[in-house]
This record gives sequence, structure tokens and C-alpha cells, in this order.
Amino acid sequence: MVFIIFGWSYTASQRRKMLMMKKKFFQENGGLVLLQRLKVGEEGSSNTNTVNIFTAEELQRATNDFDKDRVVGQGGYGTVYKGYLKDNCIVAIKKSKVIDRNQIEQFINEVLVLSQINHRNVVKLLGCCLETEVPLLVYEFISNGTLSEHLHDKLKASSLSLDIRLRVAAETAGVLSYLHSAAYPPIIHRDIKSVNILLDKSYTAKVSDFGASRLVPADQTELSTLVQGTLGYLDPEYLQTSQLTEKSDVYSFGVVLVELLTGRKALCFQRPEEERSLAQYFISSVEKGHLFDILDDNIVCDEGNAGQLKNVAVIAQRCLNVKGDDRPTMKEVAAELEGIRSIYHCPKPQSSLFNP
Repeated sequence: MVFIIFGWSYTASQRRKMLMMKKKFFQENGGLVLLQRLKVGEEGSSNTNTVNIFTAEELQRATNDFDKDRVVGQGGYGTVYKGYLKDNCIVAIKKSKVIDRNQIEQFINEVLVLSQINHRNVVKLLGCCLETEVPLLVYEFISNGTLSEHLHDKLKASSLSLDIRLRVAAETAGVLSYLHSAAYPPIIHRDIKSVNILLDKSYTAKVSDFGASRLVPADQTELSTLVQGTLGYLDPEYLQTSQLTEKSDVYSFGVVLVELLTGRKALCFQRPEEERSLAQYFISSVEKGHLFDILDDNIVCDEGNAGQLKNVAVIAQRCLNVKGDDRPTMKEVAAELEGIRSIYHCPKPQSSLFNP
């Protein structure tokens, strides 16, 4: 009997400690502030989407206690798990790396902004969990992998026609144009790359991973930040000055556009030195008049698309200008890509604009 009483007492004590720990994490991760902001948003706007607040137990069950076999992606900002909620809804659960407690306010703003983005080409944020040591974000699950996987796998790449590639480019450009020009406050993604562009079964682009994103205050056009991003895609001007602007996303998109044209990786140390950086190799090849020597064989099938390819290459070249001021805006890029697709009778995406 004594052992039973001791066991109950120990279990109750552990349960209290666990509840106190969850409450502590919830407060440290800005849970109370987030709930208040959501309440204000609901009162002030009928367009505010509901942000689901998941419990730690729900997401542990969904991922089989974050089983390594459920890992579907890893990056500099966290690990993504495939999860199954109670209603059998399949979700992607992103477990962040340790968060800087000084950035909680910005994290809350980011969750609120992303929860209100209603764009068919952005992976939808379903909710979050704040009662764990690091915040957990829950997204819709996109089933067909990343653009990178499709571009750099020979078999999959053969299925990516020029029409599909240009549609993916136009849809991605449309997202960035929306984030920069229509979202309030504007959002700089800061880590645009082919790994962060997911594809669904119909090859519709879904931009993901806003872990490095930054909200731009209304009175600023650039932000001083610690340089973050991915080598091969990183804006050289941002790398030198630490001044983050919307044009940093433009440069990264330019690299993705060249990936779509060439099928080559943004950075590859197995290639000869002059070819390791795709952006530099592309610029050099275009300047020498060797554009068609570096294009992916899967899209250079006849002379009929030569003009189309040249026009897209010109856009990529402008995006990759060393000076940010010399690059176009994403709004201009999106419009130009749509124009190219229209001229060459490519089927247009259902929408590359904000869907209210």
C-alpha cells in the first residue's frame, strides 16, 4: 500500500512539473501575447483566419513522438516531420532550432501575418504549438517533394517540360511579388531556393519555409541583420553590407530561375572551379554567347522555343546584377514572366496573385 501511495504521489508530482514546464515555455514563446493579438484581430477584422493552437501531446501523437522515420526535410532552421492529426489530416510539422528569446515579438508577428496569407502558391500555416522548448509550426502537407528533387534527379527532370518550369517560375515570382508589394507589413523571405519550393501532384508551386523571413517596418526599406541564407543563392550585396532588402529575394529568385533553365545545382564543388557557382557561370556563359551550351537538354528540344529561352535568360541575368538597385522588382519579374508565357501560348496558372 505504501508503494502504491508513493507511486501516485510521484506521478502527481511529475505531472505538476510537466504542466509548470509547459506553462513556462508557453509564456516564454509568447503564447499569451499571441492569444491577445488573435483576439484583437478577430474583433478588428472579419478576414482574420483562425490560428490553431496545438498541444504538445497532439503533435507528439501526430509524429509518433517525433520519430526519425517521420522526417521529411531538414534545413538550417529546423526539422520537418510528417504528421497525422486525429481527423487523419496529413500535416507537416516544423520543429525549429533554439529560438532567440529576443525575437519572440517578431516570431509572433510572423505567425500572425502568415496565418492571414491566402495565396494558393504559399504553403498554408495551420497553427502552432508554443508549450515546448522551441515553437512548433504546423503546415499543410505537400506531397510531391521539392523543386530541387525534381530538377536534380535525371528521371524526374525529364518530366519537367519548359511549360511546367515557366509556370513554376511565374507562380514563385507571383508569391514574392505579393509578399513584397501586397502584404502588410511587407515580408522578405530571405531564403528563396529550389529546396523551399514544393510541388503538388499537378506541379503547382508552393513556397515554404519562412523561418528566416523578416517583416519590414513601414518606415524602412532595408534591415540591418546578421547575414543568413544559403550559399549559392545569397545576395552578394547583402553578404557584404548586412543590409537586407527586397532585392535580396530578387537575386535568390534569379538563381532559382537559372536552375530551372539549366538543371544545374546552385553550388557544386564537384564541378570545375569556374563552374562551381551557377550564378557566376551563367552570367559568364551569357556574356560569351554560350547560353544554349548550358541549358538543360530536357527543354532545348527545337528552335521554336529559342526566343522564349532567351527572354527568360535576360530576366535571370537582370535579377543577378551585383548591385541591388540594378535588379528589377519582383512585381516586374512576375509580370514579365506572365507576358512571356502568354506570348508563347503557355497555359496560364489559375492565379499568381493574392486570392482574397
